[in-house]
Amino acid sequence: MPNLLALTGSPSAHSRTDVVADHALRHLTRSHPGFETARLAVRELPAADLLAARRGEPEIRRALEAVARADGLIIATPVYKASYTGLLKAFLDLLPQDGLAGKTVLPLATGGSLAHVLTIDYALRPVLAALGARHVTAGRFVLDSTVERGSGPDRLRPEAELDLLQAVDEFADALRTVGTPPADAAPLTPATALTPATALTTADALTATAAP
Repeated sequence: MPNLLALTGSPSAHSRTDVVADHALRHLTRSHPGFETARLAVRELPAADLLAARRGEPEIRRALEAVARADGLIIATPVYKASYTGLLKAFLDLLPQDGLAGKTVLPLATGGSLAHVLTIDYALRPVLAALGARHVTAGRFVLDSTVERGSGPDRLRPEAELDLLQAVDEFADALRTVGTPPADAAPLTPATALTPATALTTADALTATAAP
């Protein structure tokens, strides 16, 4: 049974990023039974141990072990200063050089403007490749304005939800076929981390912002 970990890098306890990650997890468990799932919010780790890279401290050690056990990861972050958060970076820096070797990863990002849509491809994806991720599936950028919060359950607007669930379905399919990459697949490296599929998604998003 594949083991899946959702890793969130927002410092806020009321984060839209967490809403998106939780939404992805719920869809995965409902529509793709057979996965063992867990969730790790980096902000809940002891800050002093995280920043001092104390890998041997109990909570840090357990978090690193959770990543090591996972067959696949959903890595979600808000966009700060045109990149993923420093909190997420501090945790990724604790992983060994090949800390994502053999793993399938779905990157997700949230932000206030489509001007930040390139963050996944140009900031996060190369780091995942450098850590040895076997397959980084096409990520999704979710606008903050499409995450609706109120007195009831948090939810996504229909167009954002449909796009996110498509990404989760592709991720689940990739996890099930782990070990059988396409015959023409090349090893993922930082130099090849930008894929035509994500480049097309990005171009479409930027075109949408220019529409009247």
